[in-house]
Amino acid sequence: MTVPDESVMLAQEVIRLKRNGLALDRARIDAFVRGLADGSWSDAQCASMAMAIYLRGLTDRETTDLTDAMLRSGTVLDWSDRFDGPALDKHSTGGVGDKVSLALAPIVAACGGIVPMVSGRGLGHTGGTLDKLEAIPGYRAIVSREEMEATLRAAGCAIVGASSEVAPADRRLYGIRDVTGTVESIPLICASILSKKLAAGLDALVLDVKVGNGAFAQDAEFAQALAAGLTRVALGASLPSVAWITDMNQVLGPTCGNAVEVLEAVRFLQGTEREARFAVVTEMLSAELLVMGKLAPDIDAARARIGEVLRSGAALERFSRMVTALGGPADFADRAEHYLPAAPVRKPFLAVSGGWVQSIATRELGLAVIELGGGRRVSTDTVDPRVGFTDVAALGARVNAGDVLATVHAASDADAEAALARLTRIIQVGDTQPSDRPILISRVSAAHP
Repeated sequence: MTVPDESVMLAQEVIRLKRNGLALDRARIDAFVRGLADGSWSDAQCASMAMAIYLRGLTDRETTDLTDAMLRSGTVLDWSDRFDGPALDKHSTGGVGDKVSLALAPIVAACGGIVPMVSGRGLGHTGGTLDKLEAIPGYRAIVSREEMEATLRAAGCAIVGASSEVAPADRRLYGIRDVTGTVESIPLICASILSKKLAAGLDALVLDVKVGNGAFAQDAEFAQALAAGLTRVALGASLPSVAWITDMNQVLGPTCGNAVEVLEAVRFLQGTEREARFAVVTEMLSAELLVMGKLAPDIDAARARIGEVLRSGAALERFSRMVTALGGPADFADRAEHYLPAAPVRKPFLAVSGGWVQSIATRELGLAVIELGGGRRVSTDTVDPRVGFTDVAALGARVNAGDVLATVHAASDADAEAALARLTRIIQVGDTQPSDRPILISRVSAAHP
């Protein structure tokens, strides 16, 4: 298609083409992204375009072009001439109790990778990695590029937030999607995730696409389509990637909250407490990165290397260095329980009768954390890092009457009682043992054409 004249590039003309189901060329996609970034498209026009894409979809080529245009709307980092190791990262679509990033980043760093992990805050019922880390006294999640590089040099990993200069077009589009019922568009999700990850200057990316009653993707078909879309678009952008679809029909590990999840991650790195499902996901995603980054020849060798850095304490040391470099206590890894804020009220939720844990309304459990103050109802809310749940029983666990199904960590007695009342609806015990659910459901990768 020839380069269109300016009249054809008008916002309303670009919207009309997509509304009518036509594929957009790169020039029109660039016009949309420029309009997002510089404000020349109004909120109404951006919302109309988002809805047109939601209803009509984008081809893989359009999605790749949109990703690249949003990537180039801001700062793009490049670590290739600054570090010897490959720049590797992981992205999760979000879940309840998902603290994998806190363990994966230092593990991969201890194995020779560089992990410039740009993370986010809580979204809806899912917790945010930055909110968790900010439970550590002094931890600075928003830093300059120079501070991020200094942290990578000190620790090999830096888990920080995106600056306003990274993919600004996506920041505006995401806010519009959030209030216009267009969040569940796979092309827009792919462009949003990958534009920010590509801006971090990565050599490879592993994706954790969660599915189940505590996930953004609640059915297998949507999760499969999302994982396939992400890996195809990443391939189109020359970013090696692999996606794993993982189960989110229960909490990942026995904790959900902010400080309590940080403590679980530290104990995992120390080797004093390793819940099986959390360990399986962390190990597999880390291993995939080591193979893609050519730090291990295959998954088995990668797993062996991961075991070494956990046993030796090298991964814990990397975590400690990162926390110190970003303003946290130098001895945090050794005295995490001392430094992390604790809730003043703790109350157990007990099983009324014996049986098996039949179901957990995982999304509702995430919302219960927000009700306790551990998340945000609106963006201006302050997060209470102390609150949440520990000792959350696993699906299929055999329990007796009086056993602890969860422990509430609350700011007040009233909050604790309200949470206990919610738990009666969230965790169900019955007479039949439910079938096992594998945590790793399927692996998805895009083939080269």
